[in-house]
Amino acid sequence: MNPSDARWSNLAADLDALADAHDAAESDAMVAELTRAEHATISLADRLRAAVGGAVVVDLADGEPVRGVVREAAATWLLLQGAARTPARHLVPLAAIDGLSGLGPGSVPAVHREPAITTLLRGMQRDRRIVLVRTRGRESRGRIARVGADHLDLEVLDGGYRDGRVVPFAALLCVSHAPPGVERS
Repeated sequence: MNPSDARWSNLAADLDALADAHDAAESDAMVAELTRAEHATISLADRLRAAVGGAVVVDLADGEPVRGVVREAAATWLLLQGAARTPARHLVPLAAIDGLSGLGPGSVPAVHREPAITTLLRGMQRDRRIVLVRTRGRESRGRIARVGADHLDLEVLDGGYRDGRVVPFAALLCVSHAPPGVERS
């Protein structure tokens, strides 16, 4: 092979390598863009559904965290099971969450219609469970007397007196209760 043919052959090989590198870079960029687009469709609820059975720390708007194992998650709420020494369950509206620790990157979309937070609260009302209701400004211990469309009425039991308190869902940070059979009064 003469030197001129070798140069042309090297030039052709270099051009092929450049074209292959350009195609690979375009493919990588497309994959990255598709990945970003897919991530943009994942909700916090989807990520929480993937975390069922895992321990998380939930930072609430009042600055006090709630720790527990994710039991259920829906589009608007999260149910945590507390540690063995504090067997309480915590119902947390997603809107009350300032941040989370311990959440993995996976996601699971909803596969069926999920109950609204009002359904869970009405269950606590029906069972006459003693609950601890946390809002931005206070905690109140009592029983849920009524559940409305956007609020609950709490029969307050703190301090040995009975008083009613209306709590708008917009102010609700967490409703904690013991599992059935653990705390009744």
